[in-house]
Amino acid sequence: MTMNNHINPAHLEPAAISSYHKQFQENKPYKHIVLDNFLVPEFATILYENFPGYDKLNKAYKGYNEYKAEGSNFSDFNENFLKLRNTLASQDFYQWISSVTGIKDVFITDDKLGAGLHQGLNGSFLDIHIDFNIHPSLNVHRRLNLLIYLQKDWKPEYNGALELWNSDMSKCEKKVFPEFNRCVIFETSEISYHGYTEKINVPDGVTRKSFYAYFYTNDREDAVEYHDTYFRAKPEDPVTKKVITSIKERLKNGIKAGLKKVGFKVDW
Repeated sequence: MTMNNHINPAHLEPAAISSYHKQFQENKPYKHIVLDNFLVPEFATILYENFPGYDKLNKAYKGYNEYKAEGSNFSDFNENFLKLRNTLASQDFYQWISSVTGIKDVFITDDKLGAGLHQGLNGSFLDIHIDFNIHPSLNVHRRLNLLIYLQKDWKPEYNGALELWNSDMSKCEKKVFPEFNRCVIFETSEISYHGYTEKINVPDGVTRKSFYAYFYTNDREDAVEYHDTYFRAKPEDPVTKKVITSIKERLKNGIKAGLKKVGFKVDW
């Protein structure tokens, strides 16, 4: 198996990689890149046509700051999803993404925190947040997020655009429309605030679909102590939401950090 079976060969050309590296380093509000037609078109269509139903994903979130489902139970999915995971977890792809981002020695973990699927029904949303920074059981450092959107004919009125916010959460600097076969890669850091806060508004039978992969390294020069996903309210949110979100996240992160320090499993 080679990357060319699944990744669009146009993205593998040396000139393209050089250009992507420059864009990744320069893009704001934090390092990221958006690549269209990322997968071989026929392969992307196979994934779209065989995307599992919402109830096939083994984890659903419906809370104060998020409403979506995710799953890494690849044995329950069409075999092509595992093929994509294996491509993204190959040495060839590790070398490619390291060349694009400048982050060396990356890898995907072989668990739910490595790769899987996201899906959102009507009303789905994900409040702005930074991601957990250290794998809770393997103690490796999360460095990159990769998302590939797999729904077709998505309309602007459906909402669900990925929002990239600035470091002090005062402004959304960029919105990325979830176009079919569009890939977003961004650095996971203490300022990589992102989410999709405009609740999706879709007809029956339509959902927001994506494949995710998270890349890690064993070490990180600018590492800080472990924290879990940390949600933030937007400036325009009601005061009640700002207060509840702040208290909830401080309590959650304090408890998880404390449990981790004494050796308890915290990936719940």
